[in-house]
Amino acid sequence: MIEQIDPQNFRQWIQQQQADGQSPLLIDVREPWEWAVVSLPEQTGCELQRLSMGQIPGELNLLDPDRPTALLCHHGVRSQNVANFLHANGFTVLANIRGGIDAWASQVDPSLPHY
Repeated sequence: MIEQIDPQNFRQWIQQQQADGQSPLLIDVREPWEWAVVSLPEQTGCELQRLSMGQIPGELNLLDPDRPTALLCHHGVRSQNVANFLHANGFTVLANIRGGIDAWASQVDPSLPHY
C-alpha cells in the first residue's frame, strides 16, 4: 500500500515509523537542477537521499525494501510513479508526499521558493 501524506503531516508519519522501531528514508526524486533551485533542509527528521527518477532502477538493489520510504518530487506525480515502481518491486511501507515540494513550500515552509 502507498500512503498519501500531506507535507504538514510528514513529521507525524516519521514519528509513527520511529515509534515502530523503524528508521524512515525520504527520497527526493527530482532532477539535479531542481535540487539546485530548492531543497528541503537536512533537518527533516529522517535520512534524505536525492535520487532522480531515472536513477531509481539502477539503485534499487541499494535500497532496503523493508525500510519505510517516503517520496517527494515537484508536485507529487513523479514521486507517485516511483512509489508504484518500488511497490511493484516488493517495497512494503511507502508514502507519497502529496503535492510535492511545491505543497511543502505552501504548507510547511513558506521561505522555500516556488518554481
